[in-house]
Amino acid sequence: MADVSITASNVKQGSNAIVRDGIAGATVTAGQAVHKSATTGKYILSDADGSGLKQVDGIALNGASDGQPLKVQTGGDLTAGGALVAGSTYYLSTTPGGICPAADLAAGREVILIGIAKSATVMMLRITDTDVTL
Repeated sequence: MADVSITASNVKQGSNAIVRDGIAGATVTAGQAVHKSATTGKYILSDADGSGLKQVDGIALNGASDGQPLKVQTGGDLTAGGALVAGSTYYLSTTPGGICPAADLAAGREVILIGIAKSATVMMLRITDTDVTL
């Protein structure tokens, strides 16, 4: 399998979305998983096998470059901008900012749940760090 192919222009927050405002610390595209750097306080891309990047605070709702405003959804429903399979769980990928299906979980990666697909387009965000490394 492969990461969910996100079309950034299709990423939309749901009516029950929990959203935070922040500042990008790298180039970020809508639909990518991000976390807030403890060092800079800016949002950077999460990575399931990247040193110090194995955490997720939310999903970017807009694109931004370093220093620009960024909206980050941390909970609620999200139109993911890519094809999902209803009932399937999705996790942080080893591709920086990527989201992958459970079938892609492999040795050496941190298992961080992003959410559960409610339909072919909508994901219920349930970001959970399991503290498990495969």
